[in-house]
Amino acid sequence: MYWRIWIGSLVKNYDMLSEIEIKEIEEEIRQYPHPSGACIDALKIIQKHRGWVSDESVKDIGRLLGISAEEVDGVATFYSRIYRKPVGRNVILLCDSISCMIMGYGSLYEYMSEKLSVRFGDTTDDGRFTLLPISCLGDCDNAPAMMINTDHYNKLTKEKIDELLDLYK
Repeated sequence: MYWRIWIGSLVKNYDMLSEIEIKEIEEEIRQYPHPSGACIDALKIIQKHRGWVSDESVKDIGRLLGISAEEVDGVATFYSRIYRKPVGRNVILLCDSISCMIMGYGSLYEYMSEKLSVRFGDTTDDGRFTLLPISCLGDCDNAPAMMINTDHYNKLTKEKIDELLDLYK
């Protein structure tokens, strides 16, 4: 779909962004003294609607914010929770901090990797899960910990992982 947005007498073209996404991003832009300040918000909006942020979306965000696609990509790749390639319906973030390592992260990673037939960065064949590492979830006293989507879990065991994976279809 191809959108043309009128800004004064200037016409801006957006190949990937939907009208709804543009409106949401423009709302965020109004919150900042300079449009580039809304970069992370724009990336989050695209990801909310699409599940990930494509190269074409990065270019359109850059046009909308008045910055280069490279600047947008720099922000996107800095944040581990902005996905630059398609992910599964459910994203598992397994904490690999020192506390989680001490409390058995390694064996849990191997267990999940074998159970789901994926390594870090991979998505299951059925598109159900993507497994990713995360450096810290701030739950060191209850390690090991992980998130599935926005849900936080701790004191993980193999049995608890089995129960949790069954909850997400």
